[in-house]
Amino acid sequence: MDNSGIYVGLDIGTTSIKVIVAEYVNGQMSVIGVGSERSDGMNRGVIVDIDKASAAIKRAISVAENKANLKIHEVVAGIPANLLKIEPCRGMIAIAETSREITNEDVVNVANAASVHSLPPEQEVIDVLPDEFVVDGFDGIKDPRGMVGVRLEMNGTVLTGPKTIIHNTKRAIQQAGLHLTDLVLNPLALGRTVLNDGEQDFGTILIDMGAGQTTTSIIHDHHLKYTYVDQEGGQFVTKDISVVLNTSLSNAEKLKREYGYAFAEGASDDAFPVEVVGQSAPSQVTEKYLAEIIEARLEQILNNAYNHLENIDALNMPGGVVITGGAAAIPGIQSLAADIFNTNVKIYVPEPMGLRHPAFAQAFALLNYEASLSEVDFLAKSAMVAGTKSVPEQQTFDDSTDTDEETETEPNTQTTPRRAKKTKPQKESSFSFSGMVASIKRWFSEFFD
Repeated sequence: MDNSGIYVGLDIGTTSIKVIVAEYVNGQMSVIGVGSERSDGMNRGVIVDIDKASAAIKRAISVAENKANLKIHEVVAGIPANLLKIEPCRGMIAIAETSREITNEDVVNVANAASVHSLPPEQEVIDVLPDEFVVDGFDGIKDPRGMVGVRLEMNGTVLTGPKTIIHNTKRAIQQAGLHLTDLVLNPLALGRTVLNDGEQDFGTILIDMGAGQTTTSIIHDHHLKYTYVDQEGGQFVTKDISVVLNTSLSNAEKLKREYGYAFAEGASDDAFPVEVVGQSAPSQVTEKYLAEIIEARLEQILNNAYNHLENIDALNMPGGVVITGGAAAIPGIQSLAADIFNTNVKIYVPEPMGLRHPAFAQAFALLNYEASLSEVDFLAKSAMVAGTKSVPEQQTFDDSTDTDEETETEPNTQTTPRRAKKTKPQKESSFSFSGMVASIKRWFSEFFD
């Protein structure tokens, strides 16, 4: 699938909204515009005032448009992992005609069957991720289209999250005058971009330290296995500095950026002036004292992540720990995390010029994730559209699902089904892939609870 084109990533953060415009051609991503504006209507990574958040999104989009010299109409947005549920799913359908080649429509049908899920009223499906397809018992197939069979199955993962967060995010983007082409789970996109192939395969702990919250994820076997969201982040470090030093929040943020250090043992005894509320003359504070304030909060955040990972016996990941997000820019945090987790730790910083700061990692990851999606991924996403909106007349979906419990089986050693020859006549299908992609875009921009 040729994914070449212009992509716009929208990261709606607690303290800032970041927009990245990039052109994707022949597997290469070139950033052509960046916008970053202060957030409004946000609290701990979640939209709490749609009108204010929408206005902030507009401002960030406007900055990115000026720099990229183009008009932005569509965006790929991220959604936080608060109260995320990761569950396996399975679907099975019978091919309509015996010995017929499997088409796009069949993939949508089986993904739709797999996505049929019993959910509490406050939860909603975020995404359906196909892991493998099974054609007449032959498993391990990534793309079954063109094969011949009578029974098609899909094993995958369904991600669900709170309706309130999903709805507020969609509504704020819509009010900003934008079409939402895809809503992507933040740690899912980060894992695909931040970690290399080996780290995703053997297992790595990924910690995204934003301003309002810190998300700890486990990526193993190229799948998102676990997430934990701590409602503390870099903003809490700023508040601690403000309270302890009796200075304003804006001044505390400036001190954190200019003199902050995360590991007190590595800080110097050099002093700097601090404007204190109620005093005409500034006070002198050492970098070491400031580092002790910062370290106390960061140590608490990282220890919370450590304790949750210890409870599920997930600390000994071969890939170690990778940290990103705005708070990851504080010098010394790598040493502090290495001391707590007792493993190798590295900080991820995006490579493109103009984005070389951990705070841009999420927006950049959204672009990479969307550009790397295959046709099968898009078809699986279209099953969500079919399941929540009336299906066009020319499309017929089989909502049947196999409710039997999955059992572990021995690997199949038989020869996998051959792909049908390209010269073989194929029955005309009423399914249009481009039409379905268009319907996905229309759904994301028009459908709200």
